[in-house]
Amino acid sequence: MAKICDFSLGGRVAIVTGGSRGIGRSIALGLAEAGAHVVVAARKRADLDLVVQEIEALGRQALPVECNVREREHLDNLLKATLARFGRLDILVNNAGTNPVFGPILDMEERAWDVVMNTNLKAVFLLSQAAARTMKEQGGGSIINVSSVGGLRASKGLGAYSVSKAGLIMLTRVLAAELGAYGIRVNAIAPAIIRTKLSEYLWKTPEVYEPAVKGTPLGRIGEPDETAGAVVFLASDAARYISGAVIPQDGGAGA
Repeated sequence: MAKICDFSLGGRVAIVTGGSRGIGRSIALGLAEAGAHVVVAARKRADLDLVVQEIEALGRQALPVECNVREREHLDNLLKATLARFGRLDILVNNAGTNPVFGPILDMEERAWDVVMNTNLKAVFLLSQAAARTMKEQGGGSIINVSSVGGLRASKGLGAYSVSKAGLIMLTRVLAAELGAYGIRVNAIAPAIIRTKLSEYLWKTPEVYEPAVKGTPLGRIGEPDETAGAVVFLASDAARYISGAVIPQDGGAGA
């Protein structure tokens, strides 16, 4: 008899982009704890090696792949390396993201806009497209995108980032609509301020941090490890009838 709530990922293969630190590292370790073998992609090999050691200590296999998601050939190599090592791909977590500038969108340079869009949105489109072709041949899979509450509501000073994350939410829904027939589920999580290097400016700036905490029913910002559970759930068979969903992780601020 099948389990009613099966959160196990035993034997499955996952890719996590931006997996060497912060939210990505926590997701990679969470997937490994649930039984998955994990391909960890990031730009710096030294950081990758540390996460690989942590995954292997859990008894899972891990593969580090140096990857700049803004480079098409890097994305192609990531998928090729995954299939060469494991022969399949069951889970893709598009976590890599950036926000190089904070300030009014009127002051933003075109180059910075392009960096944000190419990292946060275009790369997700390209890698999801390639991964979905593999998953289609296998008979299914799960794609999980890391968006942001900034994609659900406008954030001053985070204009391009918010636009890119809103686009990512719509991309999630479009892919869910198109890929469901192939047994591929596509969902997203939308964290608020999480204590990571990427959001350091936000949680180290009192005029940003204090209103955020005040407006959060749980009375604090989030920690990286608190993001992983939702991803494990969405990747597992416990969520087998969930697709096109966006799960906010904001401590109740959007309630």
